[in-house]
Amino acid sequence: MKATLETKIGLEVHCQLTNLRSKLFCGCSANYRGKEPNTHMCPVCLGLPGSLPVLNSKAIEDAIMIASALGADISSRTLFFRKNYFYPDMPKNFQISQYDQAGGVPIAAGGSVSMGNGKKVRIRRIQIEEDPAKLSYEGTIDSASATLVDYNRAGIALMEIVTEPDLESPNDARLFLQNLRSILEHLGVSDGSLEGSMRCDANISLGEGRRVEIKNISSFKEVERALNFEIARQKSLLDRGAEVKMETRHWDELRRVTVSLRVKEEEHDYRYFPEPDLVPIAVTPELIDKVKANMPELPEMREERFVEEYDLPHEVAQTLTGNKRLADFFEDCVKSYPDAKKIGNWLVSDFLRYLYEAGLDIDESRVTPDHLVKMLQLIDSGVISGKIAKQVLKEMMTTGRLPDSIVEEKGLRRISSRDYIESEVEKIFKELPQAVNDALSDEKAVNYLIGELMRRTSGKCDPTLANEIVSSKLSKLKSKQTAA
Repeated sequence: MKATLETKIGLEVHCQLTNLRSKLFCGCSANYRGKEPNTHMCPVCLGLPGSLPVLNSKAIEDAIMIASALGADISSRTLFFRKNYFYPDMPKNFQISQYDQAGGVPIAAGGSVSMGNGKKVRIRRIQIEEDPAKLSYEGTIDSASATLVDYNRAGIALMEIVTEPDLESPNDARLFLQNLRSILEHLGVSDGSLEGSMRCDANISLGEGRRVEIKNISSFKEVERALNFEIARQKSLLDRGAEVKMETRHWDELRRVTVSLRVKEEEHDYRYFPEPDLVPIAVTPELIDKVKANMPELPEMREERFVEEYDLPHEVAQTLTGNKRLADFFEDCVKSYPDAKKIGNWLVSDFLRYLYEAGLDIDESRVTPDHLVKMLQLIDSGVISGKIAKQVLKEMMTTGRLPDSIVEEKGLRRISSRDYIESEVEKIFKELPQAVNDALSDEKAVNYLIGELMRRTSGKCDPTLANEIVSSKLSKLKSKQTAA
């Protein structure tokens, strides 16, 4: 039996600083999404002769905030380097980035991200750099008829967060990204979307095999899929005695395979050297203190507050704070509805499940806090049951309609007429004599009769009244049997 190969995964996460109004080294608007291609450019971000970069100082403050949140050591002096490579997405044929060797000092190093299970993933370095342009392909990457370049994105401020190879599985990688995204969202420096503002490259090796880098991973699900495929591919090679090449591979979402892009570059291939047009930056203790003083509440702090203030179970609080927008949604509901536990339970169960089934992010859901509160109030007032509320929630998710209008249109109002329920119970007792006999001898069998009543009334029957009427009728039958 072959020994299990140790899996080592490290991530390079690139996060756009979406709160900045301009690019990292020029005055071009950072609001490039949805704009006509190649219209948000200037001589500086294109690197035209005679142009000089000027650092966006707000990017330094954001970097300090991120480093502080991750517990990293912030450099007192940092500088930029030119990372030279020739590729269509770099208009200058070099990228202004940072470096952690040969005298290079990134903005921060160290720190960690908690995985929520007692495990921490160590951070190797945090650095500031500019985003390259966006490439799109006509066809698949390995058989494209054309490659198109949009330089609007070139020069957008990026934070690169590089982990140590502490991740041991694709699931670990997904959890790490979710937790990191929550931190960035709570800081307000990035919207955390993995489809544009947050991108991930994964480095993976098996056993003593060579490291392979996977690019073009666009969602948390795709991170897992790409790594699972690459583990299977590398295992297959090693089982056959073949060599795993050190290379860069592209994740093809349509075919769900990785394809070779190029031989993996070594550090010296980039010919790093200090950026001559940017002076070193002094990061003073006063600046660090100023940034830390204005830091917002972080996910772990918010989780603890949810437990203490709202008496939520840790698991529910952790799920809510794992997504800032979900946590905000929860607190908006609590402002107008007193039962925080009920809100939390609905959000982490049915609400999230319906979002997942519909393939929606919380921002794409048409359910607002007001919708959810109104639905809970309908349950409390006895208008609908919890079971019917699940149907109402699903309908609200897709239509955005208010719960009371859905209830009225679809006839979902709870049946509370004693006469009607008694008549239905009478029919069931006549049609299912064996089930009645079972219920007379076994209390658990009563649930079958109640379930049948709920089925015939499409779940709209008042469950308390249903239990009372069925139990009363069974009690009378027992009394007759005893008397006989």
